[in-house]
Amino acid sequence: MTLTEARRGRWAVAAMFAANGFVMGAWAPQIPLLLPRHQITEFTLGLLILVLGIGAVGAMLFAGRLIARFGSIPVLRAFALSIAVALPLVVFSPSLAVLAPSMALLGALTGCMDVSMNANAVEVERRLGRAIMSSSHGFWSLGGFVGGSLGSWVILHWGSETQALLVALFSAVIVLAAMPFLRGEPADRAVSTVTEGAPKQRLLPRAPGLWLLGVMALFSMVPEGAVLDWAALYLQKELGSDVFRSGLAFAFFAGAMAIMRFAGDSVRNRFGAVRTLRVSGLLAAAGLLGASVAPTDMIAVICFAASGLGVANMVPIMFSAAGNYPGLSSGTAISAVTMVGYMGILVAPASIGFVAEAIGFRLTYAALSLLLIIVALLAGRTAGADGVHAVPEAEARPAA
Repeated sequence: MTLTEARRGRWAVAAMFAANGFVMGAWAPQIPLLLPRHQITEFTLGLLILVLGIGAVGAMLFAGRLIARFGSIPVLRAFALSIAVALPLVVFSPSLAVLAPSMALLGALTGCMDVSMNANAVEVERRLGRAIMSSSHGFWSLGGFVGGSLGSWVILHWGSETQALLVALFSAVIVLAAMPFLRGEPADRAVSTVTEGAPKQRLLPRAPGLWLLGVMALFSMVPEGAVLDWAALYLQKELGSDVFRSGLAFAFFAGAMAIMRFAGDSVRNRFGAVRTLRVSGLLAAAGLLGASVAPTDMIAVICFAASGLGVANMVPIMFSAAGNYPGLSSGTAISAVTMVGYMGILVAPASIGFVAEAIGFRLTYAALSLLLIIVALLAGRTAGADGVHAVPEAEARPAA
């Protein structure tokens, strides 16, 4: 692959991140509408979101095996096209019997696309010789901001069904335009790696420090999932917000994340991963705590945006630290951290719904800020993101 091709591949995978974020951002203002449409309670909605999360996390291992067999490009192409139809299937579901499997499918398709686009971004990084992970996640956040804000506006003026169909159309256009320029490891090389490579590795690595990174990623992603799935309902129920203004909670959270993630690589190069993560965790915690005590909906939206600024670079730093973990291949390490971390945005929000129904959203968001403080206190474990081993060499045991 030439440098020019690698640069094109960089922008192509960025478009994939944006398309995925666009669909998830558009999904956020649809969530509260499921309550009156299907005459369900918040508890039932929490179960449905749990189904979505289980579908996503369960499918990630499946996606990893496909990538190992065929390479990231064909897998990314297939799942990127499939998410275009996922949201309309959920929105047009006529009953709970159809809605539940449709939500599981939405989670599975977006989760598989997430794994494959992150894998492709790692491959492009290697070709370019520089980091693009933070800004790639920035494009996801930008897509979430556009999907959340425009999606809320379209629902308000034209209805949820029209919004779902427009999201399907625009996401398909983005994906089809980017597909020809994707670059990465050829499929035949991926096949030979599996069939002719080193002895078979364990499915899960045995490195305690790596799993601690996964838990830190989990704690960093739980607030993101909490804002995505529940902030709109929080603003409507406890702050009297309308559909449009409540949809701005995740939109501004994602927009703030996008701004900071585009600057993330430069910030980390200047201040180092450990200091960047420590300050980011404290800022994110302060924003979430502020949203929990906000007297008005727009103050809460601003606080969610501040939290987005802090959360922005936390997960990319975890992925970089995992990729440099001693004694493990970067692919094995990143896969493990991704699996644990993404449970925060995909599975944990379901339990948040159960807790919020019992104690209210204000106390729930205040409690979630504590998770971010814990990550800030453990920031030293991510020194490997700067090429310095965060754990003793002896602690890492290769997957054998």
